[in-house]
Amino acid sequence: MRNTVKFTSVLATAGLALSLAACSSSGSSSSDPNAPLKVAATPTPHGQILKFVKDNLADKAGLKLEIKEVTDYVTPNTAVQDGSADANYFQHVPYLEDFNKKNGTDIVSVETVHLEPLGAYSKKVKSLNDLPDGATVAVPNDATNEGRALKLLADNKLITLKDGAGTAATPADVKDNPKHLKWKELEAAQLPRSLGDVDAAVINGNFAIEGGLKPTTDALVLEKAEGNPYANILAVKKGKENDPRVKKLAELLHSAEVKKYIQDTFQGAVIPAF
Repeated sequence: MRNTVKFTSVLATAGLALSLAACSSSGSSSSDPNAPLKVAATPTPHGQILKFVKDNLADKAGLKLEIKEVTDYVTPNTAVQDGSADANYFQHVPYLEDFNKKNGTDIVSVETVHLEPLGAYSKKVKSLNDLPDGATVAVPNDATNEGRALKLLADNKLITLKDGAGTAATPADVKDNPKHLKWKELEAAQLPRSLGDVDAAVINGNFAIEGGLKPTTDALVLEKAEGNPYANILAVKKGKENDPRVKKLAELLHSAEVKKYIQDTFQGAVIPAF
């Protein structure tokens, strides 16, 4: 299932990558300090935060910002790598490191911006303890987020993972499974839509919000923010870290105005990481 989903994703994202390039006036990114900075981002909350920066802070700072919204976890990196975007804002460092390793890309983090706590959701039970024997739980199928989802369940005593199972853990790394849970591995964006078909799903914060869920009230359990390595980042292709436009955007994303916007808008579903 994992290989099938990834293949489908690649086909779908190829069209999106072409769309990114087509929407660009030049077809490629530029280091011209006067050119618009093209940033690929998932719509929620990343695109929203960037739009706040564009509408309220960018002009005063002398930054021209062009936001390219995409709805998957592959296109933003391929667009940065091939130059059809200057930067992206959608991922955390463990995902980026795994992506670079598997795809031979050289994308690097510029700044951490926010954390979206991963949560477990259900339309059928009110507590993880209420899951029946043999329940089906949906989890993200990308390597780092799947391991992150399993860790959340392990931290809440639903399962036990094998010693040494890290961020790349899969269901094969589950050591003890008292409820005999069955796993449904899905592309992260599909998880909110899967809730009616499974007993529970572990969903990334941005996709939970897009799916009409409120993490702080709807999640059965949420990740803790303290010491969490999964803060989302502004990223660029290696060598572009010192692009003055990138530096300017990083400064704006760390501004007091953005921190207040995140806190007021997302009410704990998205947490500033600065």
